Amino acid sequence: MTVLLLDDDDVRAHLDAPTAVRAVREALLAAHRGTLTGPRRVQADLGGGAEGGRLVFTAGHLRDRGVFGFRAYDTLVGAEQLVAVWGAGDGRLRAVVHGSELGPRRTGAIGAVAVDAAARPGPVRVGLVGAGPQAWTQLWALRAVREVADAAVVARRPGRAAAFARRAAAELGVAVRAVAAVEDAVRDRDVVIVATGSPVPVLEADWLAPGTHLSTLGPKSADRCEVPPAVAERAGTVLTDSLPQSAGLPGPPLFPAGRLTDLGAVLAGAAAARSHPDDLTVFSSVGLAGTEVAVAAALCDAVAR
Repeated sequence: MTVLLLDDDDVRAHLDAPTAVRAVREALLAAHRGTLTGPRRVQADLGGGAEGGRLVFTAGHLRDRGVFGFRAYDTLVGAEQLVAVWGAGDGRLRAVVHGSELGPRRTGAIGAVAVDAAARPGPVRVGLVGAGPQAWTQLWALRAVREVADAAVVARRPGRAAAFARRAAAELGVAVRAVAAVEDAVRDRDVVIVATGSPVPVLEADWLAPGTHLSTLGPKSADRCEVPPAVAERAGTVLTDSLPQSAGLPGPPLFPAGRLTDLGAVLAGAAAARSHPDDLTVFSSVGLAGTEVAVAAALCDAVAR
């Protein structure tokens, strides 16, 4: 059997948003059923003191899908990651995917599933805080589950927000306005996506209209967070894609374990995402281990067709 060696060009050519969303939705449901094994990430210290970093491994076995594998990435440079996929039936290595595209697209697909589960029905008005790869793939995937009526984006560097808006029009067919202030990006939005690395809150909770769904991708400890604690206090429901991984986040939790609802349980109909149209719902994205293997396996199938 030939082992597929895939890179960013292959991901861009063969992995469309509906395929990625379908793969992570199935993985989230499998985690709820207990047919996905995804242990907590393992970290190897690479040394170097303050300038050092870690090599991080996540792994997953999707028994319903018949695959297992791992992902490896570093915190030293953080430019690329590697995902390897084996067939569970014969133990043969099926594919190795490397580069910087698969990870953000997997995260974007998880975010889209959360929006579809928790946001109010219908087309959505989107506010994006951040204009990097993570914000881009959130919008890329969101189009697979909801019509985007309009969107606004803000970034620390205005030029990046303007470039994001131009690219969204050209590649996604979505009209996005670049705005100068975070408040202008998030007020009166159905969906707000915060995709920054900021260690301090970048918005105020009272800027969010009743009924908003907010997804946070960045730091989420009480002493290092991109959204304020008042967001957690206001939220009717706080969803996460992995309760065990949420419990293992560093620092005091911004979202206490007792407040968290498993996204897979919502997808399975065992829990509710919201009880009232005016509820604020929050998705705390931690990256369920095994979803990267699920998306890589879906990419393999698409390449093989």
